[in-house]
Amino acid sequence: MNISKIRNMVEDDHIIFLTYGGFLSQNLISGMTEALESETEYSEIKLSTATNIFTIFIELSQNMMNYSKSIELNDTNQRRGGLILVGKDKNNNYFIHSQNIVSNEDKEKLEKKLKLLKTMTYDEVKKKYRELRRLGSGKHAQGAGIGFYEIAKRCDKLEYEFEYINENRYYFNLKTFILKKD
Repeated sequence: MNISKIRNMVEDDHIIFLTYGGFLSQNLISGMTEALESETEYSEIKLSTATNIFTIFIELSQNMMNYSKSIELNDTNQRRGGLILVGKDKNNNYFIHSQNIVSNEDKEKLEKKLKLLKTMTYDEVKKKYRELRRLGSGKHAQGAGIGFYEIAKRCDKLEYEFEYINENRYYFNLKTFILKKD
């Protein structure tokens, strides 16, 4: 996702609550969550929808911190970052999109998990999530994957893509949607 895509979203009657691109830290994520909470209160978003937005936002932010890489393979800079966007479309559906750079190795791991997740029903996702929690093997540690199940439980639609940068790096785009419920 780039600035022109964000601009196009705004021009298509999307409302952007939060957009951030750059280095991420726990303190920064916490501050953005507080800002997002204020926006959901101001916009009078239902508590259940707001909770889903917060949870997905936090999980995507954590994902970016865990997997983000520099474009350069030999760059040892540990500053983890990416781009995250939270908004609402003209049909009052909410979305949370993220983008970060991942290694080819991480792409393979992420893609395997996400492909499996996309084949599962909502009930299967919930069951697998509970199983991972109970076993403790899916703790929110890097690479555990339980965060993807948490996201899938809370959104109505999940899309992802990997855009080739070079033989070692890809842009990882993850898009989630929370559809308006009457």
